[in-house]
Amino acid sequence: MKRFLLNILKPFSFLPALLMMYVIYSFSAQTGEVSGNLSYKVSYKIVEIGNDVLEAGLSPERISHYAHRIEHPVRKLAHMTEYFLLAIAVSFPFYVYGLRGFPLMIVAGLICVGFAAGDEYHQSFVAGRGPSKKDVMIDSIGVFFGILFVRIICWTFLAPFRVAKRIEERARRRERANTRRVR
Repeated sequence: MKRFLLNILKPFSFLPALLMMYVIYSFSAQTGEVSGNLSYKVSYKIVEIGNDVLEAGLSPERISHYAHRIEHPVRKLAHMTEYFLLAIAVSFPFYVYGLRGFPLMIVAGLICVGFAAGDEYHQSFVAGRGPSKKDVMIDSIGVFFGILFVRIICWTFLAPFRVAKRIEERARRRERANTRRVR
């Protein structure tokens, strides 16, 4: 029964990846002006919080000045973060299905980088936006670290259970072999 239930639920493990793809696609469908305003608002909020935490006493004009200065890096960091999360959401289901090691990195990486390239192509049809090879490279960095994160998490937390299971299976096989010899 447990195995049956797991087999029914396994396909749902891809839902977070599909949801993340939808979120990325939605952000890419924003016009250049809307996207730029969102980046500025986020940058402004970051500087504003920094101003409050550090008690720097910056005027709204200075906050705006610094927000403009960090807007581009914040935008690129958002790219990497989106694709970091996508890589995690894509990698875990493949891990659940038994794909591990280097093949996991290749399959998940190709899917995520392919999506990044397709997303940049999609932006060429959006007003005020355009495709960028540089953005695909930035997205790829996020993908790499996302897949690496999954590998580390799975190796650290799940590998010990697999090793214990293998040891248990070997012990059972030895026990069966010993009982056959006795007969």
